[in-house]
Amino acid sequence: MAKKLELGLKVDSFKRPGVKIVTSRLIKIYKTEAYEVQALRGVDLEVEAGDVVSIMGPSGSGKTTLLNMIGGVDRPTGGKVYFGKLELTSLKESDLEIHRLANVGYVFQTFNLIPNLTALENVELPMAIAGVPKSIRVRRAKWLLSLVNLSDKLHRYPDELSGGEQQRVAIATALANDPPVILADEPTAELDSDTARVVIDLLTSLSKKFGKTVIIATHDPRVAIKTNKIIRLEDGLITGTYTPLEIETVGVKHVTLSELVKMRLASIQKEIDELMRQLREGKITIEQFVSKYNKIKNLENALKELLSSIGSP
Repeated sequence: MAKKLELGLKVDSFKRPGVKIVTSRLIKIYKTEAYEVQALRGVDLEVEAGDVVSIMGPSGSGKTTLLNMIGGVDRPTGGKVYFGKLELTSLKESDLEIHRLANVGYVFQTFNLIPNLTALENVELPMAIAGVPKSIRVRRAKWLLSLVNLSDKLHRYPDELSGGEQQRVAIATALANDPPVILADEPTAELDSDTARVVIDLLTSLSKKFGKTVIIATHDPRVAIKTNKIIRLEDGLITGTYTPLEIETVGVKHVTLSELVKMRLASIQKEIDELMRQLREGKITIEQFVSKYNKIKNLENALKELLSSIGSP
């Protein structure tokens, strides 16, 4: 059912700048009959309006859970989430649904495009759900696709697009309703190095050019160093916050960046081992194994080149 939202969308511009995001003593506990997992352990976070920040940490550190709390996708067990002046934990589910549609744009690792809709139709969809007239949403969808350099792919289906093109369609879709906040969860994980660079530049430009608040969860140091602030999350706790500008003194930048790269490199063998296990157990095909293995090795090579370029052994 279409939501009767007064978004005031313009065909070829953004009207709504980013808002400040604050979490206070944020706790999230997942429970089953057998066990309990504390995904967030009292996270205090501030992201200024219009800023672009990255959240780094190993798998299972709570990055996706934190994004879900900020976006109103899930509710915390304890603590508060402030989205500008709006306190999300006090909202009813129906109000949260409207909030997500109007105020948050999501970009996922796996693109999340609808396969039987064209690029143009995928970008139109959030506006259609919000009740935007077709005359406006078609023209706006075309404008958004032009922003991500896909004007020549309007009528292509997702399986007719490359991974990088699909992710750019996903970014255009996230921007459809002019949300003040963009949340990106591992947006470059499925992409090769060159394509990842295009997507990184596009996401950071949403803050620099249009004033959107952009929060990116990532394993990739190449993404993190392009943002204004890097937040380190481990075991559900923030263990460090810094900016690339603050660590440009001689030596410190190289040590910190090299540590980030080395941590990511250390986790790659575990990913390969997990792929081997899935192949042995028949959970993935040999074709899927080869595709995923090649992506992991390409990332490994790119990280080794980055490590070499900053003069780290």
